[in-house]
Amino acid sequence: MAELLNCPNCNALFVQNSVRDVCEACYKAEQVQFETVYTYIKKRENRTATIDQVIDHTGIEKELLLKFIRTGKLKLAQFPNLGYPCAKCGDLIREGKLCSSCNTALKGQLNALEKEETRKQSVEHRSTYFTKR
Repeated sequence: MAELLNCPNCNALFVQNSVRDVCEACYKAEQVQFETVYTYIKKRENRTATIDQVIDHTGIEKELLLKFIRTGKLKLAQFPNLGYPCAKCGDLIREGKLCSSCNTALKGQLNALEKEETRKQSVEHRSTYFTKR
């Protein structure tokens, strides 16, 4: 369902839909910047450029470049040195939200929590019986 929002870039009112999260004017500006970035990195000598090199040569903001990568506008399979930061530690990743080490650590913490919950339940269900002497 469409929703009336203020544009996060220019504060103009717009109707948000599944395609756009900014107003029409900002969307067109983003498209121009995307074309600039894509024109730069599709050249053979620039395909191995890092995020910092792309930012330096195109003048695009880092957050906008990361948005292009996260939304899939830039296909990472074609550009081996591009990626986005892990949500926890900030290491450069190419898929998901967490890097493999953070993912492993999180799974370990969840397993430990599950074991602790199981232990607590087993302690709560134990019955103590008293006898008269």
